[in-house]
Amino acid sequence: MLKVIMTLLLGSLSLFASSATTGEIPDLTMTWVGFATLIIFVVGYYFVAAEEKYAIDKAKPALFIGTFMFMLVALYYSLNNLDMNLVHTQAQHLILEIAEIFFFLFVAMTYIESLLHMGVFDTLKYNLISKGYTYRKLFWVTGILAFFISPIADNLTTALILSTVLITIEKTRKDFLVPGAINIVVAANAGGAWSPFGDITTLMAWTAGKGHFTDFLFLFPASILGYLVTAFLLSKFVPNVVPDFDASKEQKPKMHEGAKVVMALGVFTIFCAVMSHQVLHLPAMWGMMFGLSLVKVYSYGLSKKYGKEHFNIFHSMAKIENNTLMFFFGILAAVGALYFVGWLGLAAIVYDPNVLGPTWSNIGVGFLSAIVDNVPVMSAILKANPDMGLDQWMLVTLTAGVGGSLISFGSAAGVGVMGKLHGIYTFGSHMKFAWTILLGYIVSCSVWYLQYEILGIGH
Repeated sequence: MLKVIMTLLLGSLSLFASSATTGEIPDLTMTWVGFATLIIFVVGYYFVAAEEKYAIDKAKPALFIGTFMFMLVALYYSLNNLDMNLVHTQAQHLILEIAEIFFFLFVAMTYIESLLHMGVFDTLKYNLISKGYTYRKLFWVTGILAFFISPIADNLTTALILSTVLITIEKTRKDFLVPGAINIVVAANAGGAWSPFGDITTLMAWTAGKGHFTDFLFLFPASILGYLVTAFLLSKFVPNVVPDFDASKEQKPKMHEGAKVVMALGVFTIFCAVMSHQVLHLPAMWGMMFGLSLVKVYSYGLSKKYGKEHFNIFHSMAKIENNTLMFFFGILAAVGALYFVGWLGLAAIVYDPNVLGPTWSNIGVGFLSAIVDNVPVMSAILKANPDMGLDQWMLVTLTAGVGGSLISFGSAAGVGVMGKLHGIYTFGSHMKFAWTILLGYIVSCSVWYLQYEILGIGH
């Protein structure tokens, strides 16, 4: 192990010495800026995690460390006469990565606010509660829906939609809302793990040629069994009582005119996002923005017919949780700085059979993705490209997706739900039930081992 580390350090010093003339990105992990960025990241993440303790919105420390870390790296390049074009190029690449997620999320949140305004979720709430479902049954309904919608609509969009349904059903009871929110996050991430476009990480692995479309479908047993274990344990903490609801006293809500068309446009927008990437080779957010343009045109027609207050798309945009968008920008920028410095590049070392080997390394990816975010972790692994078979690439796809549920902000779905249930679903409330997610994670990895390594199914 020591020999491997010494070889890495010597290689890093050699690369640093020649970087100014070769145009290669130097490894700065063992320099003052390398340690500074790492410390800043850890301290910033502490304040994100301690959001409740310090009464500070998670977007503030995230945005600060994300911008400051990259500026610090740029300053180091300038002081040491390194190639500033590398900084410019890396910043441009990072902006593109952030923009894809940023605008994807922006459109998804706009649609949700639009449907909320048009009474869609109030109607859904009425239909669910009027059936006499208990909180526990509602817990299972929203979770199962999240698991099976996520492979089609992606985990982020699914989590945003179902968490909105959750907060519409009940606004105060944390004994229902917290387990319910965790259930939706876990279900959305687990459901997205067995679909090539159910999660950004699976999409990255698929487009990188690490598996065919059908190869990802073999992850279904590991995904659903792991989720069911977590959901079963969480359900025990949900009250098995019927919400206070008297159908005779409650007026049945009615959706606004045009609501069904907006819903159809939402489904078509998701279809456009998938087709943009798979057929037209454009970013998925391009299809999302096209879908946004369609609902804008439709809202114009509705305003002409029923008046501006009936449905104004710009009012929906104004209600978007901007702190969630800023959090994403900050965290992705911070992780981009860590990658640029060279910290994420160290991931390839652990795949060496003399260190951990691929199986334990890929299982560890789940825990790392919960802390750092699964997108840059998967990106680093794909760039390192360790020598692995199909079974191991499917394992890292599974763990990167499911492992993000271990911490509330470890996945896009978790961050989205934190924004929707602000002050209710937090880092602290999530960690109280993290053990249930960990047990489900262990089950998912065990099912993968039984399926791929013992039975040989999925190779």
